[in-house]
Amino acid sequence: MIAPQKSGPESGTGDRTLDSEEVERFSRLASEWWDPRGKFRPLHQIGPPRLSFIRDAAVKHFGRDAKTLHPLSGLTAVDIGCGGGLVAEPLARMGATVTAIDPSERNIAIAKSHAESQDLTIDYRATRVEDLVAGGRSFDIVACLEVVEHVPDPAKFIAECASLVAPGGLAVFSTLNRTLKAWALAIVGAEYVLGWLPRGTHQWDRFITPEELRRYAEAAGLADAHLEGITYNPLQDVWSRNPDTSVNYLLSARKPRPA
Repeated sequence: MIAPQKSGPESGTGDRTLDSEEVERFSRLASEWWDPRGKFRPLHQIGPPRLSFIRDAAVKHFGRDAKTLHPLSGLTAVDIGCGGGLVAEPLARMGATVTAIDPSERNIAIAKSHAESQDLTIDYRATRVEDLVAGGRSFDIVACLEVVEHVPDPAKFIAECASLVAPGGLAVFSTLNRTLKAWALAIVGAEYVLGWLPRGTHQWDRFITPEELRRYAEAAGLADAHLEGITYNPLQDVWSRNPDTSVNYLLSARKPRPA
């Protein structure tokens, strides 16, 4: 039996918002980012519900028309931990002016090359969220998907992400709930039984409950958190949005404007 493992925040370099071992793991897989049947197949499959959640949250928050081709036109967005650009490119296609960052230079090289082949203009940078904060950057939309479960100190990392949200802006996070069901499906099932992900992709003790994520977001100055789950239908081989947050889930929250 594969038991949930404790890694602790001391793994990797000891950096509170970055684990060098995690960065290296994803760097080794960089060439597979855009292969829908490769190691990142699950991210391709959950792409539609994740992106529809971002679009719907932004349309509602900014008062946009959901039926238009470019509902995010005129808005700035940053994709934190962008990998090969699976989220950054759709955000750009929806009209946003997109900056996308990742600490892995290999990931950024793959992302840049793919965006150029699609005639998309995206400001890709091999850097960290702290560097954007130090540079005084802010964005209307801050997206951080499937990243917080890979950092040693999620509270600090979320606070850094929240610092990038412009007043009146929107933050969106997605991650995995720390439940036995998530351990069974996301680790045992996806990594060891089905082989959807390389073994060791996830560490169960770094999964975050919705209550914890909401608390971290509120402590970072975000408000009105909205939670929604993503569930898998094995009969149809389809992922969809669902109220069930027991495994994969998303959270959106706004940054209030100064009184």
